Amino acid sequence: MDRRTVLIASGALPLLSRPAWASTDEAAKALQTGGCVVALRHALAPGTFDPPEFRIGDCSTQRNLDATGRTQSTRIGAWFKDRGLTPSAVRSSPWCRCQDTARLAFGRFDTWDALGSPVGSDAAVNAGRVAAMRAALAAVPAGRFEVWVTHNFVLSAFTGGGASQGDGLVLRPGPDAQPQLVARLSIV
Repeated sequence: MDRRTVLIASGALPLLSRPAWASTDEAAKALQTGGCVVALRHALAPGTFDPPEFRIGDCSTQRNLDATGRTQSTRIGAWFKDRGLTPSAVRSSPWCRCQDTARLAFGRFDTWDALGSPVGSDAAVNAGRVAAMRAALAAVPAGRFEVWVTHNFVLSAFTGGGASQGDGLVLRPGPDAQPQLVARLSIV
């Protein structure tokens, strides 16, 4: 197993259950099979929360990736490239740290508001975002996978669990339209 990569697989068990160890080959096989999404938390951006005066379109007002976060992002991209795994789509939150993670890892992304941080949005907006993510997850066909770069608050609202900065959750739609965790992916 690649020393830089730790993968914890938990099959169809809820996110909060204790997962078993698995090889990175199992994650790669799940992605090759498709019908899933890798929901990544943005790479390392030191601090907590954005300053009160932050603006979405102005990176100088937000928390941003540091050198470690930029290195994490390129390692994420290398993990996929080394395994011949190309996402059919890469979607990012409008926040700069998410867009930079996507750009450095995959060289491309489409901004998707549904992946934006829910902090400061009302409950109806956030519920609509979760519904949009569920519908998008269900629409990913077999043989394809997508990468979504977002925030821990979004991961928690969508899955009931979270991830560390730079880590990802491989998700498939469950029979009840709820996302099911296939694997946890940590590339450090």
